[in-house]
Amino acid sequence: MESKIEVLIIGAGLSGLTAALHFLKSGFPVTMVEKSSYPHHKVCGEYLSNEVIPYLEWLGIDLNLLSPVSIDKFQFSTNDGQLLQATLPLGGLGISRYALDHFLFQEAIARGCHIIQDTVVDLIFNEDLFLVKMANHDPITAKIVIGAYGKRDGLDQKLSRSFIQKKSPWLAIKAHYDGSFPDDLVGLHNFEGGYCGVSKVEKDRINICYLVDYATFKKYKSIPEHRLQVLYKNPHLRRIFETSKPLFDQPLTIGQISFEKKTVIENHVLMIGDTAGLIHPFCGNGMAMAIHSAKICASSVIAYLEGGLLSRSKLEKQYRTSWNQNFLSRITAGKIMSGILRKKQLTSKFMRILIKYPFLLSMMIKQTHGKPIIP
Repeated sequence: MESKIEVLIIGAGLSGLTAALHFLKSGFPVTMVEKSSYPHHKVCGEYLSNEVIPYLEWLGIDLNLLSPVSIDKFQFSTNDGQLLQATLPLGGLGISRYALDHFLFQEAIARGCHIIQDTVVDLIFNEDLFLVKMANHDPITAKIVIGAYGKRDGLDQKLSRSFIQKKSPWLAIKAHYDGSFPDDLVGLHNFEGGYCGVSKVEKDRINICYLVDYATFKKYKSIPEHRLQVLYKNPHLRRIFETSKPLFDQPLTIGQISFEKKTVIENHVLMIGDTAGLIHPFCGNGMAMAIHSAKICASSVIAYLEGGLLSRSKLEKQYRTSWNQNFLSRITAGKIMSGILRKKQLTSKFMRILIKYPFLLSMMIKQTHGKPIIP
């Protein structure tokens, strides 16, 4: 039998769970559909900028309960080992998605969120309502649907999103390690065809996550061989890997990561987090952007449900404008910087400029990070 609800969120990841907590705090019931069970690891750099801490505190979320690592230094190296260091303007926390997402998931349930473990297979918008069809449950009719299902999903095909039609060259690989690495440092190390982020998370674990061009990767038979032949050419990466012990049986991987421009609203579905737009991982700001986008979306929807925005078109216009104001320039800056790092000659020139004018590195970091989010 078909049930009717006001707010449905598809995807219980970082952005979806944050949005749910915002609605619940504001007195609005919310239903979530999530295909995976918790807890589980995700491919992610696992650095969370402090810009979101005031907002999380407003939501009643105390991340200190998860014993995160405090990080305030940034280190960047080129493939040949040239090294630059900077202080992060706001700093951040090293915290795994395994711990953070599970914590938020439990909080959402404790606060009354209704969670359905299933896969959404179709969305139909008609007469100002959504009909949401799932693989194993009866359909749901919803007034508002928020897409928070991640970087790439079969639902993108159903919605005919333009980016899904284009093949992406990117492959991401991530694992946790036991070894020696400074608690207060996040490192970004360049190699041919990609770059690798290294930082601590809770329980003294090192998170190593890297993005590689698939055309470069496929020349090698396996992840270990590619690492040995390509990543090890950067002496800093070689030292880190050689002095660390993997804690996963196998690294996690995700392919077809797209940095193409995405639509923030598709067929009246409001997109948040990576579903709305993806900043290059080397910027280290994806987690904070996911949380911030959830706040912007939830605030706009609440204004609409309370009558402050008199039409769906005004709701969509306000959300699209707010999203672009907060994130578009940061995503563009990330894309430009990533393009430079992918080209050897440009990277060398880039490094010479940064060595001569080190303040430019801090300016670059600020370009891809936001200001503290005031609730």
